[in-house]
Amino acid sequence: MADLKEQLHSDHMVLNMGPSHPATHGTVKFLLTLDGETVVKMEVEIGYLHRGFEKMCESVTYANVFPYTDRLNYCSAIMNNIGYAVAVEKLCGIEATDRCNYIRVVTNELSRISDHYTNIAAAALELGALTAFIYFVEAREIVWDLLEKVCGARLTSNYIRIGGLMCDLPPGFDDDLQVSYKKLDSLFEDVDKLLTKNRIFLDRMRDTGAISKEDAISWGFTGPCLRACGVDYDVRKQHPYLVYDRIDFDIPLGTTGDNFDRYLVRMEEIKQSFRIIKQAMKDMPDGPINVANPYMRAPAKPDVYSRMEEMIAHFKMVIDGLKPPVGEVYFPTEAANGELGFYLVSDGTGKPYKCRVRPPSFTMTAAMEDMCKGGMLADIVPTFDMINMIGGECDR
Repeated sequence: MADLKEQLHSDHMVLNMGPSHPATHGTVKFLLTLDGETVVKMEVEIGYLHRGFEKMCESVTYANVFPYTDRLNYCSAIMNNIGYAVAVEKLCGIEATDRCNYIRVVTNELSRISDHYTNIAAAALELGALTAFIYFVEAREIVWDLLEKVCGARLTSNYIRIGGLMCDLPPGFDDDLQVSYKKLDSLFEDVDKLLTKNRIFLDRMRDTGAISKEDAISWGFTGPCLRACGVDYDVRKQHPYLVYDRIDFDIPLGTTGDNFDRYLVRMEEIKQSFRIIKQAMKDMPDGPINVANPYMRAPAKPDVYSRMEEMIAHFKMVIDGLKPPVGEVYFPTEAANGELGFYLVSDGTGKPYKCRVRPPSFTMTAAMEDMCKGGMLADIVPTFDMINMIGGECDR
């Protein structure tokens, strides 16, 4: 038999996986070298989307960048809005009001929950768990209904403003939340029972796509994928922003850094996000939602229609744009997939000289070969699902 193996010669198979759906979401291609079904080598190729986010930002005013940020991670658009807004506010040296920051926390965590629902649902679906997918998509729709009540949009919200918000929370929003909690808790329990101890799900997720904490840090991992390796790093704790330093919540950690731990971390983060929302709603202060300076924040429509000074400020904001002092800033926030940072350079004009985004999924996509090499071809899809690569932020 040994002689037979030596005499039989076969070359490795080279296979193009993607960029078409369903394997790689239409925006990434994996050039695979396979020995049977074992991954020997894997080259990750991005660049099929051509979003051009950073270059487009240079040609519009600071305020007009918001619709572009919506389309970075479109599963949690408000988190991108907030990341950009706090970076511009730091550049301008302004502080949002307390009520504004509490509302930002509530909408931020609703967006995180929606993102985790989408990620877990899609991962389950691509492993054949259609029922779990339907349950979490239903839960996501309930969260999007809540966000729609806040700002009128479900997916790309354009809700956050520099120095404030588009509008306050609608009347009765806390009652809407209370009603939603019961249904969302029920759907969460259903998915938990369907997946967490499911023999097929465990076999497909456990010990696949694993990475050590040292390698994860070296690659620049952040978010749930880093915490699944046991690294206790969350921007909300290490570098608090908004009012996260006033809120009590825990950071779930894994131990193995595999796909199953990434799943468990996200499931626990959903619980913690609800915990944050309940505290923020309970402690929500009264007061304005926007800074008082009309040259930093576009004035309200009734004021524009009735007062000359506000009309002048409105015209200047639309035509010239907000003009931060000359300088540069970087501000990190904890998005659903990890550290989302905006690096801004101002030359004193109404348009950003440079707007660089640090997307969390970019570094994890680059590490796909390390996570998949030596594994099976079938393990690529669950690994790619659980890093939650979003083409809109990865291809800028």
